[in-house]
Amino acid sequence: MTLWSGGRFDEGPAESLWRFTVDTSDRRLLVDDITGSIAHTAMLGVVGLLTAEESEAILSGLGEIKDEALAGTFEFLDTDEDVHSAVERRLSDCIGALAGKLHTGRSRNDQVALDLRLYLRRSVDERSAQLRHFMGVLVDLAISVEDAVVASYTHLQQAQAVPLAHHLLAYAWMLKRDVERFSDARKRIDVSPLGAGASGGSSLPLDPRVSADLLGMEGVFDNSMDAVGSRDVASEFVWCVTQTMLHLSRLSEELLLWSSSEFGWVTFSDAYTTGSSAMPHKKNADIAELVRGKAATVIGDLTAVAALQKGLPMTYNRDLQEDKRIVFHADDTLAGSLDALSGMLATAEFHGAAPSGWVTALDLAEVLVLRGVPFREAHRVVGALIADLTAGGRSFVDLTGDQLTAFDARFEAADIGVVDPVASVEARVTPGGGSMESVDSQIAALKRFLE
Repeated sequence: MTLWSGGRFDEGPAESLWRFTVDTSDRRLLVDDITGSIAHTAMLGVVGLLTAEESEAILSGLGEIKDEALAGTFEFLDTDEDVHSAVERRLSDCIGALAGKLHTGRSRNDQVALDLRLYLRRSVDERSAQLRHFMGVLVDLAISVEDAVVASYTHLQQAQAVPLAHHLLAYAWMLKRDVERFSDARKRIDVSPLGAGASGGSSLPLDPRVSADLLGMEGVFDNSMDAVGSRDVASEFVWCVTQTMLHLSRLSEELLLWSSSEFGWVTFSDAYTTGSSAMPHKKNADIAELVRGKAATVIGDLTAVAALQKGLPMTYNRDLQEDKRIVFHADDTLAGSLDALSGMLATAEFHGAAPSGWVTALDLAEVLVLRGVPFREAHRVVGALIADLTAGGRSFVDLTGDQLTAFDARFEAADIGVVDPVASVEARVTPGGGSMESVDSQIAALKRFLE
C-alpha cells in the first residue's frame, strides 16, 4: 500500500522503483508512528475536524494496533511502502473507510519528522540511564581499589603517582559530560513538528499545541519548513553518541593495556573474555577491542548524517530517508557497547602495579620551589640528579638523605621522604588533583549526581 497511488497516477510503481525506494528500517518506528497518530487524531477531535464518534472510532482502532505493536504481533506486508502506510492499512482493516480521515491535516513529512523525534527522545533517556549505570560501576570500582597507587602517564611514559581510583574516576567525569550532552540535546529534540504539513502548514484549523501536549513534548515548531526539512537533531544525537563512543574507546584502549602481562593491572572474568583457537594460554578482552573498533563505525555514522544534509534545498527530500538507518546503527552500537563494557568492568579485579621511582621527580623539584628556588633551576637540579643516578645504575630508592644533601645543599636529609609514591600522593593539595582526599570528594560528588 502507498499513500500516493491512484488519482494522478495511472500506473503502479515499477518493481525496480519499489525495490530501490522502499526501506523497511522505519518499521522500527511503529510504536512512535502510532503514538503520533493517536495524538493527531485527538487533536482533530478537539478542533472539530473529526466528530466525537469518528475520533473515538479511530482512537479505538489505533489502540488495538498499538497493542499489537507492543505485543510483537503486528504484521507488515511486502506491499507496505513504509511504516505510515502499514499503520493506515491496518487501521482500514479495523475500522473501514473511516481510516482515510486519519491523514487529515497531516503529511508524511511532518509525520516522519515526529516519529524520529519521538524515537530520539526515548533513546536519549535510555542511553542516559545506561551511562549513569556505567558511571556507578566506575565509582564502585574506585571505592573497591581503596588506596592503591599507580603511575599516571603522559606520552605513554610514567608521569606522576596517582591513586588508581583517580584514574578510574577520570572516565566517570567524561561520562557525566556525555549524560549532560544528551540531556541538553533532548531540549531541542522535544519539539513537535505536527501541523507543519508537507512544507507550509494547512488551511485547516489545526492546533499544534494540543498534539504536542498530548505527546508530552515541550515545544512546538516555529517555522513549518524548518520543521519538516531539518535533521540537525539527528546529527546532534549521533554526535552525542560519537563522543560517548570515543570516551568508551579510550577506556577500552587502557583496559587492553592494563590487562596485558606487561601492565598486569586488571584481570577480567572468564565470562567476559574469549580464548584463542590456537594458543591455550590466551584470555582476550574482545569486548574492549570491539568497542574500540565500533567507535570507528560510529564516527562514520556522524560523517554520513552530516553529509546527508549538506546540499539539500528546503524542505523535505527523499535523501532524508537514509537518516534513520544511520541513527539506528549509532544508537544500537552505543547501547550494546555500554551493556557489554559495564558487565566486563563490574566483574573485573583491579590490582594496579607500583609505579617506578622516577614518578616523584616533580615532587622533589617542588621541595626546592617551596624554599624559593626558581622552578627552572629546581627542574635542572633534579634532572642532573636523575642523570647522575642513572649513570650509576641507581634510582631514587637507592638514594639516602645524606647523599641528597651532598648533591645540592639546598636539600635537607628529610626531603628523601618525598620520593615515596604514596607520600607523593598524600602531599597533593590541588583541588581535583590526585590525592586520596580528592578521590573521596569526587566519589561523593558523583554519587550526588547519580542520585
